Amino acid sequence: MSLRAGNYPGGVSTETQAKADRSAPTTSDRLVRVGVVVFFVGALATLVTVAPLFLHTDPFPSFAYLVCMLMGAGFLIAGAGVLLTIAAERRGARV
Repeated sequence: MSLRAGNYPGGVSTETQAKADRSAPTTSDRLVRVGVVVFFVGALATLVTVAPLFLHTDPFPSFAYLVCMLMGAGFLIAGAGVLLTIAAERRGARV
């Protein structure tokens, strides 16, 4: 018996492995999305804050530098979402 494309030797189930509806976003999916948005807001703030240093103009006030910290916060939020997804997948694999 030769194994070609479309010639799988065995039964194939038509049922999906996932029991839940995967099209609905979960909490971890939302965390990743929010984290990405917060990260890009912080990245944009970093670019805007650093630009006056290269353009030899007056620097922004300290508050502008605090907004740059959103980049790290967004990274942490997205990372928490990824870790929650990993934990949920591992729980699902054990069952």
